[in-house]
Amino acid sequence: MVKEPYELEWVDVAALIKAVKLAEIIKPSQQAKRNAFKEFGVLGTRRDPPLTAIFYNIMLRLGIIDNLIKEFSGVTNPLLLEANLRAALRVFIGLMVFSRDRVRFRDLDKIKNKVSQYLSEAAHPFVGMWFWDLIDKLMSYEYKPKTPEEELTLKYLLPAWYIKKISELIGEGEAAELLKSFLKTPKISVRVNTLKATVEEVLKELKESKVKDLEVSQVIPTVIRFKGPYNFDNSRLLREGKIVIQDESAALAAILLDPKPGQVVVDLAAAPGGKTELIGELMRNEGVIYAFDVDTKRISRMRRLLERTGITIVKIYEKDGREAPKIVGENVADRVLVDPPCSSDGTLMKNPDLRWRLLEEEVPKLAQLQYELLLAGLKMLKPGGYLLYSTCSLLKEQGEDVIQRVVKKKKAKIVPIKGPYEEGFLPGTMRAWPHKHNTTGFFYALLTKG
Repeated sequence: MVKEPYELEWVDVAALIKAVKLAEIIKPSQQAKRNAFKEFGVLGTRRDPPLTAIFYNIMLRLGIIDNLIKEFSGVTNPLLLEANLRAALRVFIGLMVFSRDRVRFRDLDKIKNKVSQYLSEAAHPFVGMWFWDLIDKLMSYEYKPKTPEEELTLKYLLPAWYIKKISELIGEGEAAELLKSFLKTPKISVRVNTLKATVEEVLKELKESKVKDLEVSQVIPTVIRFKGPYNFDNSRLLREGKIVIQDESAALAAILLDPKPGQVVVDLAAAPGGKTELIGELMRNEGVIYAFDVDTKRISRMRRLLERTGITIVKIYEKDGREAPKIVGENVADRVLVDPPCSSDGTLMKNPDLRWRLLEEEVPKLAQLQYELLLAGLKMLKPGGYLLYSTCSLLKEQGEDVIQRVVKKKKAKIVPIKGPYEEGFLPGTMRAWPHKHNTTGFFYALLTKG
């Protein structure tokens, strides 16, 4: 059965433009979309699912769309354009070039007129006229890749350098499977806060909310997955701290660390706090967690999460984790979690716009930061204690290579992880692969002092 194209009205286009604009400043892009859809009365209505699909189709192709903006506008970088114009161009190129068979406009002239008027007021009167002419050109425009790199980018909707690096790491055949998995829409994953609810209680409420395809993780029995959409803004379970939005592979990091009630734990890059919260649960709210982060907004989210979930043993420091040994001391921690900033490419299926923010030149800078945070964590670790290093990147430079540097310097020894996923490229380490394990990509290494 052929699906009828979705008919777009002016308010739909306005909501999409606002969502794409907000996605530049609000991360993850899901939150930007929710904020915009709420403002335009789309959130939770029958228009929400089709417009959500359109939004993600635009975000998936953002890099290609931005190259077309350069071609049409003559600017060297779309970021030089006024923000409203840039968002409108991204939406209309996405709709008219890459979603032509999936959408139609109820009254295109009215929509063009409204958008042109809006852009003229927001930027410059001539901008609206130029935009009107561009829409006419897009009606018949066909996108065709000009180089083999552009063909690969169009096929996998990823930067060519990343495709090459992953292919070199695991071979072209398996790389194709992994890269295809990044294009699939994942289920929503939530974890039950065992201090406030049981899995059975949460499952019952989700069933009553008519969510589809409910399943409990075979790896972590407190993680529940289901098909979206799900309105977290109206979720009593989330509001009361009975569930935390978290993937199976992210939750596993805290579980592998194995914190005990009464211990001293340090989390060196803690915000927005999902792993910190789970550590607090596993400690049954007994002991102390020193949580470090430099991002004010993410720390605010962590405070709200901890308050909702009832975790009271966390001491938060808005400080670089590399300074933590001077603040808390050396040889003081039973457990240390180092889940440092990374390229986050293991989460591409959840964060479609992230793929166009992957920059090859940033990889060595991130690896150096990860190494320095790891050294700081080891300084704080008691003899006989454990440090868990984890990243949601699949790049070896941010996983095994960082651990190898520490081990070679005899600063740490690897404590072999026996599963539940697959051994990494360094014996004793572990990797979660999206195409094999149905979760976000992760690297894990458990260490003790050398």
